[in-house]
Amino acid sequence: MAIAGLLIAVATALGAFGTHALKPVLPPARFESFEIGVTYHFFHALGLLAVGFAQRAHPEDSGLRWTSRLILIGLALFSGSIYALTFGAPRWFGMVAPMGGISLMLAWLVFAASVWRLRRRAANL
Repeated sequence: MAIAGLLIAVATALGAFGTHALKPVLPPARFESFEIGVTYHFFHALGLLAVGFAQRAHPEDSGLRWTSRLILIGLALFSGSIYALTFGAPRWFGMVAPMGGISLMLAWLVFAASVWRLRRRAANL
């Protein structure tokens, strides 16, 4: 949950930086890409916070731990590659973003399976 808090703070700072410093100097398409990176960063950091609460209730669940890991990997690859492109990384670096997207989707599928499994386990008690 602490990492989620830090990620939310960073997303807030990047959003403000983008709006005030980058928007005036970036081409519109590049700024829109940056905004997408920030938006995904925000939503998944908030999701990570929710996963943290679930982990506190079920610290033994490996699926919840994997969800957190996959979200962190996905954010680094997806939003990180978009941020890197915004600041001048080579265009081929854009091929990293889809891998991050896959990691994020997989994270939420693992989360759903874990919650479903925990619910079934609780119902059988």
